[in-house]
Amino acid sequence: MTRKGYWIAMVDIRDPEVYPRYVAANAVAFEKYGARFLARGGRHEDPEGPTGQRHVIIEFDSYEQALACYNSPEYQEALKHRLAASTAHFSIVEGV
Repeated sequence: MTRKGYWIAMVDIRDPEVYPRYVAANAVAFEKYGARFLARGGRHEDPEGPTGQRHVIIEFDSYEQALACYNSPEYQEALKHRLAASTAHFSIVEGV
């Protein structure tokens, strides 16, 4: 049985005018690779210290699919906007 893959990101947005370009551009890769948002922004608590302004969890059908999406030309193009507008702690993890 294939295990799901997840992107987990905790993001601090430095440039709120540029960040929406990332959100618009990443939709192409996410649709192509079947990404499903489990959390995207929304309320959060940081009981053990600051973790970022925006929290995102994205599910993929497999760990390999999650990696393929990240490494795709479509996502790499979108990533330029995120890197220009924010800093993040970002991981791709395999589910149980």
